[in-house]
Amino acid sequence: VAAEEGILHASGSGVPPATKDYCIIYNSNWVSLPKSLDNATFRTLENLTSTVLCSSSEVPSGVMKDKAVVVMRGNCTFLEKARIAQNLGAKMLLIASKSRLSAISDNKTDFEDVTIPIALIRYNDIVDMQLVLGHEVNVTLYAPPLPEFDYSMVVIFLIAVFTVALGGYWSGVAELENLKAVASPGERETRRKKEENVTFTPVTVILFVVICCVMLVLLYFFYKWLVYVIISVFCLASAMSLYNCLAALIGEIPIGQCRVTCCNKTIEVRLIFLAVFCIAAAVVWAVFRNEDRWAWILQDILGVAFCLNFIKTLKMPNFKSCVILLGLLLLYDVFFVFITPFITKNGASIMVEVAAGPFGNSEKLPVVIRVPRLEHSASTLCDLPFSLLGFGDIIVPGLLVAYCRRFDVQTRSSSVYYISCTIAYAVGMVLTFVVLALMKMGQPALLYLVPCTLITSSLVAWRRKEMKKFWKGSSYQVGWMP
Repeated sequence: VAAEEGILHASGSGVPPATKDYCIIYNSNWVSLPKSLDNATFRTLENLTSTVLCSSSEVPSGVMKDKAVVVMRGNCTFLEKARIAQNLGAKMLLIASKSRLSAISDNKTDFEDVTIPIALIRYNDIVDMQLVLGHEVNVTLYAPPLPEFDYSMVVIFLIAVFTVALGGYWSGVAELENLKAVASPGERETRRKKEENVTFTPVTVILFVVICCVMLVLLYFFYKWLVYVIISVFCLASAMSLYNCLAALIGEIPIGQCRVTCCNKTIEVRLIFLAVFCIAAAVVWAVFRNEDRWAWILQDILGVAFCLNFIKTLKMPNFKSCVILLGLLLLYDVFFVFITPFITKNGASIMVEVAAGPFGNSEKLPVVIRVPRLEHSASTLCDLPFSLLGFGDIIVPGLLVAYCRRFDVQTRSSSVYYISCTIAYAVGMVLTFVVLALMKMGQPALLYLVPCTLITSSLVAWRRKEMKKFWKGSSYQVGWMP
C-alpha cells in the first residue's frame, strides 16, 4: 500500500471565487497527482453522498459526465466504485469517510482498466465545502512536495531555549536567596524542611519514571476518559504556575502595594487581581482549547509558565540524580517512540498515538508547546497543522540546567556551568530539528538533548577538576556571605 497525503483545492462560483484546501488520502501506485496547481485540471463537483455507488443503478444516467463525483464509503471496494464511476463518465472519484482517514488499499490487478483519480476525503470536509463555497464548486487534486524545513521550528526553538534559560536562572536566584537566609539555626532548619519537599532523590527519580510509563500506557488504552483528567490538571497547575511567575515580577514593582485583611491574614490587592486573571486565563483556554486560530497562543503562555515554575521548584540535589533522571527518561522516550511500533497491533508508536489522540480522538493532550506550521503542505491539512514540542523536552533538560545554575551560585563559578549547559541544550535542539528534517518523521527530542547536556556538563566539571563535588552536590555553607 502506498498511501500518501494530498490536497483537494476547491473553488466557489463567486466573483472573485472563494477557495479552500482540504486533506485527501490517495494511493500513489494507482495515480500520479501534479505537484502544483499550474498543471491541475478543475472538474465540477457532483455531490452524491446520498449513495455508496456500488451499482450503476443508484444514480441517474448522465449525471456524472465529465465531473468529479463524491460518494460515501462502504458496502464495496474503492476500485469497484471507481469502475462504476468511470463507466458512467466521471473524471474523478472522491470517497467521503465519516471515520478517520486511512490508507487506500485494494487489488489493482483486477482493475487495470480503472484510470481515473481516486481519493479519500473526510465527510465533514464535504459538508464544510458546501457551506463555505456553495453548491457550485470546482475541484482539483494535487500533491505538493513536503517542505524541507518549516520556520515554525525557529519559534519552537526560541520558546524552548528561553524557557530553559529563564527557569535555570530563576532557580539560581532562589538558591542565592536561600544562602543569604542562612543566618540562624531556626531559619536553616525551616529552609531544609522546605527543600526536602521539592528535591528529587535517586529513589524518587526511579519512582517518577515508573509513574510516567504507567500513565502513558493508561492514556493509550483509556484516552477518551483520562484526557479530560489531564486537561483539568493542566488548567489548575498552569494557573498556579502563571500566578507564581507573574507574582515574582510584580514583587519587583514598588507600586500598588495596598493590602486588605481577611481572616487575620493580609494580602496585597494586586495579588488578588492577579489570581483572578490567572484563573480566568486557564478557564478561557479550557473553553476555547480547540480553536486553532488563537488558542495555541494561550496554551503556549500557560505551558511556558508551567515549565518555568516546575524547573524552579523541583530541585535536583546532585549530578548523580540528574544522570539517573535524564538517562531513564531518555530510555523511556526511545522505547515508546521506536520500540512500541513492534508491539502494538496497528504498528503505531504509543508516544505518537497518545500525542495525536489515539483512534481519531479530537481532544488533544495539553502537554506540548505548539506553533502553527508556516509552510503550506498536505501534512498541514491532514495531520499536523502545528509543530509540537513536549513539555518534558523542556523540563527534563531544564532541571539539569537549573542544577548547574545552583552549583554556580554555591561555588561562585561565574555561571560557567549554567551557560555551557544552556548552550548545549540549544545545540541539542538544533540537532533534533536537523534529524527531523532529514528523516521526515517525529523524533524523541531527549535522544539528542540528554547526551548534549550531560556530556557538556561533565566536561566542564572535569576540566575544572570539580567532578567529585559536582557529582555529589555542594552543601550549604552556614557562614556564606555575598
